[in-house]
Amino acid sequence: MLARLGGFIYRHPRPTLAVAALLFLISLDGLFHGGKLVAGKIAGLEADVAERWAAQAGWAPDNTIVVVFSSADLGAIDAALAPLHHDPAVRWVVAPSPATPFGPRMVDREHGTAYALIALAGSFEEARAAYPRVRAAVTAGDMTGRIPLLEGVDRTLERDLIRAELISLPLALLVLLLVFRSAVAAVLPVAVGGLAVLSSIAIILALARVTEVASYTINVASLIGLGVAIDYSLFTISRYREELAAGRGYRDALVRAMATSGRVVVFSGLAVGTGLAGLVFFRGSYLASMGLGGAIVVALAVLFALTVLPALLALLGPNIDRGRVPIPRRLRRRSVVRPLATAVAAHPWRVLLPTLGFLLLLGVPFLFLRLGGIDARVLGTDAEARRGYELLRRDFPELARTDILVAVAFPGPVDARRTAAVDELARRLGALPGVTNTERLGGERVVLLHVFTADPPEGDAARALVLQIRAHRHVADGELAVGGQTASDIDGTDFIVARVPYAIAFVVGATLAVLFWSFGSVVVPVKAVLMNVVSIAGSFGALVWAFQEGHLFGAEARPIDPSVPILLFCILFGLSMDYEVLLLSRIREAYALHGDNTRAVVDGLDHSAALVTSAAAIMVTVFGAFAFARFIVIKEVGFGMALGVALDATLVRLLLVPSTMVLLGRWNWWAPRRWRRFAHAGGP
Repeated sequence: MLARLGGFIYRHPRPTLAVAALLFLISLDGLFHGGKLVAGKIAGLEADVAERWAAQAGWAPDNTIVVVFSSADLGAIDAALAPLHHDPAVRWVVAPSPATPFGPRMVDREHGTAYALIALAGSFEEARAAYPRVRAAVTAGDMTGRIPLLEGVDRTLERDLIRAELISLPLALLVLLLVFRSAVAAVLPVAVGGLAVLSSIAIILALARVTEVASYTINVASLIGLGVAIDYSLFTISRYREELAAGRGYRDALVRAMATSGRVVVFSGLAVGTGLAGLVFFRGSYLASMGLGGAIVVALAVLFALTVLPALLALLGPNIDRGRVPIPRRLRRRSVVRPLATAVAAHPWRVLLPTLGFLLLLGVPFLFLRLGGIDARVLGTDAEARRGYELLRRDFPELARTDILVAVAFPGPVDARRTAAVDELARRLGALPGVTNTERLGGERVVLLHVFTADPPEGDAARALVLQIRAHRHVADGELAVGGQTASDIDGTDFIVARVPYAIAFVVGATLAVLFWSFGSVVVPVKAVLMNVVSIAGSFGALVWAFQEGHLFGAEARPIDPSVPILLFCILFGLSMDYEVLLLSRIREAYALHGDNTRAVVDGLDHSAALVTSAAAIMVTVFGAFAFARFIVIKEVGFGMALGVALDATLVRLLLVPSTMVLLGRWNWWAPRRWRRFAHAGGP
């Protein structure tokens, strides 16, 4: 089928490109008229219930903004806030004033700072939409709070995306120049990658008009799409030029490349798509939209690699080698793979045990993983929300304390009996370990208790406090819900952790099934899964060491975002199949030729290592560029993916896989006789 597609495109390259251009222009509508991306959230958490009840009682903490002024001049502060007093988007403004009971506490004379509170009217979405106008009206001070944080995240994500692409594209082009030694051949994968990413972003934004799409989705789609699209083009162009070098004509070379590398591209897209499909188990959360965005960009990368790229190759003909790049002799690749493969085959145990031990040792920090959501500290110190937060922590520590919101909703008005029950609850909460004080706010049917603690919101003590409060929910005939950042972190983490086993089982099971169908072996798929788990564990351990413990990039030590491990697992598991299938296909081809397992392993590694190394170098280049993002979640994902691919393409594919296949011998290709009829057994 792919061979026929290659022949068709060779005969009709211009119509193929015209159809692709039309589809691209249609998708571009999403870039200019797409919907608005939303903050990453998880629906239905108890913490959200508490926040909703708080809004019913007249207190919407997420809609409240703190403005920190670097001057304690009350007249200047009043003047800065004056435009808001008649703004319909503002519910109320509290400025520091000696006339109010708590006014003096809003000024820090030692540092010459002060703060004011602004409550925005309407729902959270309406308040967020009004925030840019409100921010522009106040000409002094740094604003912090939930809404300024999300605005800062959005702006940081936009800058990170541009910065990463400005770094990754030139570096990827440099790697391709070293691989192809031709400017024309090197430009093609970058062009296809850019086309896939732009089209996917346009489609994602168009989808945002009809469904909620998290703002992270664009960055993740760009990160995945650029890497896989360039890799898929690399596979096809490499095979095409190999066939030309073997003496085939341009048409036959293209048909042959589509029939061989095209099948690898399809399989790789299926593998990566299967991994991303694991995120479907997180429906109701931002992870599901990230999985959808990733699946879209992978599908487009496969589509363009199988249509646009061969059409361009057909049009270029002999011009594929135009713009020859002179490579210094010292930079030209010298094959060291065959001697390495021979050494591995001769001493498999000496290679297997130390390599396996190193990867497992690298993964040890993952055993101490701690998960936590985002706050102002995920932004750089130059972000306004972060500056305001740091000033609050320094000058007004009581305002920066961890606030655990306890909301009690009654079926009717708060009467004497219900008031007594709330009083008893307040006394009990005030006596809990770590509680500094409590404050009470009443409504007609809802009573709010703010429980303050000096422990950081992501700390074990604050989490234990939330669990203690939730352990005793009886308040007369009312319902009790606990909110605030700590409660939200607990709920979000529990939501994700509860669904992780199902996602992992799906991804692993689907991978086993596809590999069995491809190679007709039970042993090869199981071994491949185990190798993936080992390499991913190593990258996870390094991730914890670098970010949770704060050892790399000057990162502030803090818990890992709950979405990062499962997102990395789903993506890396699929990407690892690229190199596994390339290697296994060559080994099986050699084994079918002469039946010598050890020789087949050496031959397969020798023939596939250069392509695997080149593909991995491009992936590491693209993912590594995102590791320099300012937003910590994208930084963690970029770092984890770059390291995961590097470990997989070197230690796993060059050492672990060949050593285990040598040790297993002919058992590599074993399967129960009655199962073999379900297998294709030809390899991609």
